[in-house]
Amino acid sequence: MRWTLKPIPSSKKIKPLAKELSISSSLATLLVQRNITTFQQAKTFFRPELSGLHDPFLMQDMQIAVNRIEKAISADENILVYGDYDVDGTSSVALVASYLKSYYANVATYIPDRYEEGYGISFKGIDFAEDNNFSLIIALDCGIKAIDKVDYANKKEIDFIICDHHRPGKELPKAVAILDPKREDCSYPFDELCGCGVGFKLIQALASNRNETIDDLKIYLDMVATAIAADIVPITGENRILAYFGLEQINTHPRNGIKAIIHQLKKEILSITDVVFVIAPRINAAGRIKHGNYAVELLMEQNFDTAKTMAAEIEVFNNDRRDLDKVITQEALQQLLENKEEQDFTTVVYQADWHKGVIGIVASRLIETYYKPTLVFTKSGDKLAASARSVKGFDVYNALDACSTHIEQFGGHKYAAGLTLLEENYEKFKHKFEQVVKDTISEESRTPEIKIDLEIEFSDITPKFYRILKQFGPFGPQNMSPIFIAKNIKDTGYSKKVGADEDHLKLSLIDENGVKFNGIGFNLGKWHTKISKGNLFDIVFSIDENYWNGNTSLQLIIKDIKTSSL
Repeated sequence: MRWTLKPIPSSKKIKPLAKELSISSSLATLLVQRNITTFQQAKTFFRPELSGLHDPFLMQDMQIAVNRIEKAISADENILVYGDYDVDGTSSVALVASYLKSYYANVATYIPDRYEEGYGISFKGIDFAEDNNFSLIIALDCGIKAIDKVDYANKKEIDFIICDHHRPGKELPKAVAILDPKREDCSYPFDELCGCGVGFKLIQALASNRNETIDDLKIYLDMVATAIAADIVPITGENRILAYFGLEQINTHPRNGIKAIIHQLKKEILSITDVVFVIAPRINAAGRIKHGNYAVELLMEQNFDTAKTMAAEIEVFNNDRRDLDKVITQEALQQLLENKEEQDFTTVVYQADWHKGVIGIVASRLIETYYKPTLVFTKSGDKLAASARSVKGFDVYNALDACSTHIEQFGGHKYAAGLTLLEENYEKFKHKFEQVVKDTISEESRTPEIKIDLEIEFSDITPKFYRILKQFGPFGPQNMSPIFIAKNIKDTGYSKKVGADEDHLKLSLIDENGVKFNGIGFNLGKWHTKISKGNLFDIVFSIDENYWNGNTSLQLIIKDIKTSSL
């Protein structure tokens, strides 16, 4: 594990900001590292306002999209809201359909079957629209590359409005309107929205025609925050505002579906981390194990008792997903050992009966063991389908593009993508992908890295320090929870291994000034013998609250340990 200390900004920037905000120089340093150097910037950061959202009509084709929807409503057309089966897609569909249904009845939803139809817009979905007299499809979180599907719909006189956030190809589909901030000809000021974020901009634009304000749309932000958290988009700019108020909605007035999921949690206030690890996996589990429709219906359910029943069903799906994920990960690791591929630059594995719904999770798990660009393939109809995951600093989307002669279809982002190919092309693709990665990956991207914000003393960690630190949230890409380093630490003698397999480490620590702190180090049990011998060591950690027996105390979440004497 590489430890990289971020550059410490000039004291000329830190001191005035610390004085103006009445905060410690450590906290001021963290702000300057985030390019916050003035009182006004700090105010905007700590106190986001919905008025800071951009005008939705700055997005290319937004006016055309609104006009087409209004025309459909005035002509009493049937509108089909179509989206992908993951959290971002199902949240987007529930968001737009809920809003339209609040004033127009002829609206239905469609989520493709992960196994029969695959990712994105399908011919089957368009046939469904034709058979049921839908003349307008609003596609969310997909469609930017669906050139042949949109052509197919056009022949059937079905119009498409595409709301996507993935990178477009060289050619755009011939849709009525394409809302995608990543379009080259789109000058929208923020291009890191998730699919649900683009959907929210659409309802924001529609709302302006009905003299509704942004405050009238706050009830939809719990879904937007969930999608932002799940889709791992940067929590900066507009995403920070949407996530901030979405979390507020989750913690005060969540919709029944989300309320039902968090019903059994003992926690009073949920963080973005809770959304990532508690709410999102359960919404995702529906599309992974059964069908994404379950998630949409849950998010749109008006009756809390019904929502609780649905959430209980989804909990079963989530448990099934966990079991599958564990089994397939073990099988994949065994395959790598048998093929003697542990030293390759890539991890590419395939088994025909692996569950398509969990291969993305398995890819992420494999990166935890072998830190390299990873693809997990399974059989999907007459083709092979894969989920791709990457490591920091390496663009897997570009790597797949370089292998496109062997691929039928692919799409996604820098760090996560999906693809399909013919089985006879698997070995050729695997060889080519290995070569591309070998030729282009940097040495730094082959080693896991912990980026450290700041070196601090235990005495710096006060209740006031943590109170302000919490306000740096919601955390996520480009605004991660600060990571600190403390040097020359000792074990008090009370540290111990914990967990069923004693994999984890419960730490009792003391620094050179005699200040003590407790910590927890997940998967660091192996360090117990080394640190319990009185050796001095350095720790990298974040700070969190620990709730135990009604008491709340600060604790360190230890990420890694190093000592020069071992």
